[in-house]
Amino acid sequence: MRLETLTDRLRDVASGGRPVSGRAPAANQAGAPLGNVGHDGEDAEDHLARRARLHAVLGGEWQTSGSARWLVIEHREHRDRRHGSSRIGDLADVLDAAAGCAPLLTGGAVATAPFLFVDLETTGLSGGAGTYAFLIGVGCFDEQGDFVTRQHVLDRLADERFLLQSVADDLSAAGALVSFNGKSFDLPLLETRFHYHRLPWTCDRLPHVDVLHPARRFWRSDPRAVHLDEPTCSLGALERSVLGAKRDDDIPGLEAPGRYFQFLRSGDAGPLAGVLAHNRVDLLSLAGLTVRLLRLLDVGVNEARTMREAVALGRLYERAGLPGRAVNAYEGALRLEQPGEGVVVRTVLRVDALRALALLARRSRRYLDAAARWRDVLRVPMCPPAVAREAAEALAIHHEHRQRDLQSAHTFALRTLDGPLAASRRDAACRRVSRLERKLSEAHSGALRLQLGD
Repeated sequence: MRLETLTDRLRDVASGGRPVSGRAPAANQAGAPLGNVGHDGEDAEDHLARRARLHAVLGGEWQTSGSARWLVIEHREHRDRRHGSSRIGDLADVLDAAAGCAPLLTGGAVATAPFLFVDLETTGLSGGAGTYAFLIGVGCFDEQGDFVTRQHVLDRLADERFLLQSVADDLSAAGALVSFNGKSFDLPLLETRFHYHRLPWTCDRLPHVDVLHPARRFWRSDPRAVHLDEPTCSLGALERSVLGAKRDDDIPGLEAPGRYFQFLRSGDAGPLAGVLAHNRVDLLSLAGLTVRLLRLLDVGVNEARTMREAVALGRLYERAGLPGRAVNAYEGALRLEQPGEGVVVRTVLRVDALRALALLARRSRRYLDAAARWRDVLRVPMCPPAVAREAAEALAIHHEHRQRDLQSAHTFALRTLDGPLAASRRDAACRRVSRLERKLSEAHSGALRLQLGD
């Protein structure tokens, strides 16, 4: 069952539908039920000893509700510490200054401080009732510019409801949520767990910035982000290429579920220390990427380092209904180089910027400017055929209907027939060529009659 389907069913239950019948078994990495792994049949002394080892390794403070207990570890990174090429305090200052641009990343929803960064470590990646968030990390900048994280650790699966209530208190203080792929995974998973325990879910009312989606537009093909077989838009790759940060002795994120299962079975909390350290750096890098995006949106194209950033900036401005800033971004992209990129990528980015400028000019009825940009598109070496045909068609229309230059219109119309075309598009292009040839013939005949009349 897909996570969205399960969430919808649990949402119905929580709002008064049929009751939940019992607790669903958790699932391990292989999908087999966890049952009560790590505490089934565990006597009180063993349980206390396991908790003591967990606290000794991770530190933090135990939170209690009746017989339930969960561990909360608070960690503070001072504003003078560097993360990559930036000081943490500088990141906090930029976030304060550029927060007003957040609606460009939230679909228009107004975001206010504090921005709460959220990242989960879970027992699996498939979602569903058997997937637990055994570590829920949240982070934010405080008034001094330090970066503070609170990590809620699930010591025993039976205590999940109470841990979620504690997390809800943290989330309720947020003015906006920030995640990395949180719209598709983290937040739906949390919502599922909240509904499962019949707890109120209010995060859908908060503005939410999912950094993964703009990151794909701004940095997906940055060759500096490639590390072995790592996707170029993973959080770890982006923190190296965009933030200039490097992790030491970090664990791969995929190891986190296995380390948690090891803790449940053996009581050995040692492997969990690396999971918490990994989660803290994820939160800090998430904050750094968010600040970088907001800085770009606030300052504009002068902040862009590459052609790709400038083009992506133009697209965001255009979608937000800011054509003037979009034009500045696209024009700035044409002045920038794309270091490390091949000629094909540079060509695609240049054509994207020119095409966007042509379309923006046409929408604002600046037809001569639009025609000039379409001509620039056709001059780009190795211009993609589909875009070249689009440019030629736009110029054929422009010269036929606005400039009344039938010969130029015919020349461009012929170019729309270059290469393979769908039958409907080829028919339309052929009709345009035939019409122009007829008009040219009529114009030639008219001119000839005038000469003979003279």
